[in-house]
Amino acid sequence: MRKDIHIPEVTDVGIAVVKEEDEATQLEIWNVYLINLKEETLVNTFVSSRGYGIINNEKKKTIKVNYFLKDIRPQSFKLIEPIIEDVFALSNEYFLTFYINGVIHDKKFVFVAESIKEDHLRPIEVLGKRGVIIK
Repeated sequence: MRKDIHIPEVTDVGIAVVKEEDEATQLEIWNVYLINLKEETLVNTFVSSRGYGIINNEKKKTIKVNYFLKDIRPQSFKLIEPIIEDVFALSNEYFLTFYINGVIHDKKFVFVAESIKEDHLRPIEVLGKRGVIIK
């Protein structure tokens, strides 16, 4: 049973939404990254993303998308997905699962509706870019 399984607290890992320029099109786009600030590798990393909320008094939700990112080295990052501004009016949830030394870790990150905005952008050192981050 799940209550018998010890799942450690996840620290030094974050999800960031970053506004950047697409090299091919030269257009501004938003991308979502997983950031590993640990000194250990995240092994067999899996992320599920979905959006949900209310827009114009109607319940809305996006499809759930799953990503297998393999291993994330220490002090590094990996692109999860591009994200369109239309879904910033929704809460955007990222559920992360990974292993360290054979022990499973998981954590849910939620960007609440309207939290991804230009005026919320902050420097994210490991990316060398500005974005909104949840750790």
